[in-house]
Amino acid sequence: MTKRELRKLYLRKRMELSEAEFHQLNDRILENFFATVKLKDIEVLHTFLPIKKNREVDTWLIINRIRRDFPEIRISIPKINNQSSELEHYYFEGEEQLDINTWEIPEPVKGLPTPIEKIDAVLVPLLAFDMQGHRLGYGRGFYDRFLAGCRGDCLKIGLSFFEAVEFIEGIDETDVPLNMVITPGSTVLI
Repeated sequence: MTKRELRKLYLRKRMELSEAEFHQLNDRILENFFATVKLKDIEVLHTFLPIKKNREVDTWLIINRIRRDFPEIRISIPKINNQSSELEHYYFEGEEQLDINTWEIPEPVKGLPTPIEKIDAVLVPLLAFDMQGHRLGYGRGFYDRFLAGCRGDCLKIGLSFFEAVEFIEGIDETDVPLNMVITPGSTVLI
């Protein structure tokens, strides 16, 4: 399937999840994340903040547990720079530093910038992914540009409610593959 077809299909699949399914799938992703990711190797974890209207994976579950159980790990969060079409990164200090942008994404309005070279792992939003580690996002390229600038040993972790598709047509040379994807039923290492 093409990126456009997959984007439409997986947005629809997300929206069709019942509230009970949505919460259950989030809980299972949380369990798989903590069962498989080696947190002892991570000092700075970068994560997206979920767009509620798009029913993205609820990364707040991961953030809150890390802050409670692994306070030595610093959380970093993104902010869209509309002028450069790049992501900026800030250490997460608390929800009081957040505001909702025009795309209904929570993002920091203040805070200490996170140097990209300090980031050890990134939780990456996606709609679908394939077995080669290619992900399908919303099509603006923010995360591909960001991931291309990360250290080579930075762990790129996708979070998905759904299992891999066989192949995503139209992968560009600028698309950065993931190292792993955590789903409710498995962790796919790539």
